[in-house]
Amino acid sequence: MIRNLRHAALGATLSTAAMIAAAPAQAQVTIEYWQYFFEARVTAMEQLIENFEAANPDITVNMTTFPYADYRTRTAVAIPAGEGPDVVQLFYGWLNDYIEAELIQPLPVEAFPPDEINAEFFPMVQAMERDGQYYALPTAVRSLALFYNNRLFEAAGIDGPPETLDEMVEIAAALTERDGAGNITQVGLTSGMTAQDHHWWREVLVRQFGGEPYTDGYRNVAYDSEAGLAALNFYHGLSAEHGVTDAGFMDEPQAAFRAGRAGMHIDGSFRIGALEGTRGLDWGVTELPAGPDGTRSNYSSYWVNAITSRAEGEEYDAAVLFMDYITSPEAMQIWLDTVGELPARQSVGMTDENAEHPVYGPFIRGLEYANTTIFADESAQRQILVEMLERINLQGQDPAESLAQAAAAEQDLLDAYYGE
Repeated sequence: MIRNLRHAALGATLSTAAMIAAAPAQAQVTIEYWQYFFEARVTAMEQLIENFEAANPDITVNMTTFPYADYRTRTAVAIPAGEGPDVVQLFYGWLNDYIEAELIQPLPVEAFPPDEINAEFFPMVQAMERDGQYYALPTAVRSLALFYNNRLFEAAGIDGPPETLDEMVEIAAALTERDGAGNITQVGLTSGMTAQDHHWWREVLVRQFGGEPYTDGYRNVAYDSEAGLAALNFYHGLSAEHGVTDAGFMDEPQAAFRAGRAGMHIDGSFRIGALEGTRGLDWGVTELPAGPDGTRSNYSSYWVNAITSRAEGEEYDAAVLFMDYITSPEAMQIWLDTVGELPARQSVGMTDENAEHPVYGPFIRGLEYANTTIFADESAQRQILVEMLERINLQGQDPAESLAQAAAAEQDLLDAYYGE
């Protein structure tokens, strides 16, 4: 049998695990780990698995990945059939669905004491607790920041990135280029509600213009307000008034930035690994621009790991040990160095070296004023905002009317989800 789980320390390190592993040889146990495919994340997890197996020679961890579009469906089908992972990665917004479908089980409090988690992790992680037990924990968290192209800035004679929204619009105008027919060949700022802009609009712009996106624990829509309309007019005005962006430019915002055809791009810390591997791209990153009155805001999200309902006996014990390691400080630093996603523990993320790092720093500092949307259905709620913009751009609908229609549709979705 695998050794009994005697250690209750949440942040068990490899040295501790190695001492435990020095006990008499145990029968070999294999557990399955699933995550969606993102190259840098896979590389990081391969390193964590290698470290874990070296310290726990009686445990083998097999990792399986799927394309993001298929991942959630594959997981939902496999686990009830008694197949699939023992430890699974899921988006924080899926937690309620996974619990209700009995796909995951609570983490044992002796190994993952809620009081220690609440004290050591960034506060948004507390959304993973239900009835005094945590069901999942992240290795890393994410926030947004503004990427900018150093070469395009230098060519346009721009000294540095913007500090405010007004400065961002001014710089974007200087970076935008068009051909003789008036078609954009280089955008000053990327845009697209299907990417990260729905988070930027919801949790950043609405707040910076003086409003709140939701109330009552994200159960009631509140952005159909004067502040929400001001935020919508600002966002829509980037293309309609200032002409510094085009949501359809090069299909995906991140593709335009990676190709060197965009001056600025708002994205998550998970994009760092991909950008660092882009040949010929000279880029920097800064905190999101402040609002009209100096207000800063940000959006934070995260993927978590959980033990599935299929894990039993020796596999369950091994899964607990694996969860313990991949949520340890050492694992978080490896994940930061490999992927660029931010440590979920404050003690790791807020070290001077990390908080002042030229690349990681803006994202880590952004966590201090970030909000985490509690989604009922992220895809559906994102689509509502996509359609809000489409009605304005394609049908000529008045922004105030489109905003009200979006708010009503989202409220219907939330009411249905929460049974109200």
